[in-house]
Amino acid sequence: MSQGTRGSSTSAARARLLGTATKIFYAEGIHSVGVDRIIAEAQVTRATLYRHFTGKEELVLAYLGLADRELRSQAEVAQAGEESVADKLRAVCRTIAAGIRSPGFRGCAFLNAAVEYPDPDHPVHRAVLAHRQWFLDTVTGLLAGTGGDASAEAAGRHLVMLRDGAMASGCLSDPELVAETFLQGVEGILRARSAPLGG
Repeated sequence: MSQGTRGSSTSAARARLLGTATKIFYAEGIHSVGVDRIIAEAQVTRATLYRHFTGKEELVLAYLGLADRELRSQAEVAQAGEESVADKLRAVCRTIAAGIRSPGFRGCAFLNAAVEYPDPDHPVHRAVLAHRQWFLDTVTGLLAGTGGDASAEAAGRHLVMLRDGAMASGCLSDPELVAETFLQGVEGILRARSAPLGG
């Protein structure tokens, strides 16, 4: 076997492990799934798992890292097609609404992980907070670009809370209605940004 073939086989096994873990962790939770289940469904050996990941925690961090990269990419792609800052924000929020409407939606992978890893010093919890800080910074930056006298920081926090509520509600009630309500809330935030203070 050539070095190139061995390298591609190694990355294929890692991708299979991560893909399997991602599917199961998201659908069923993290603590309820053991490495034996992941090994069996990924059709790899235990040695292969430990060749790529030091243990389950590193696999969980890789799962969240993958989710983080995908969501950042979605946000970038969504903004690329829009001209105004407000429309860029709307486009980002439409990707969130599309996720809520998608088959198999089980809420936010990061909020779900935070529930399972409540210790603020745990690496998984820190990964959740880092992702949430990126999202807050992203929407706050966009809101700052929409003008108006109101605080972009307050509006950003409002939008994050609105998004959190939509992600929780989207797997408990009608996802279409939740997505529509979320997008209406975003419009409300944008209107408040353009209204004069005290007006």
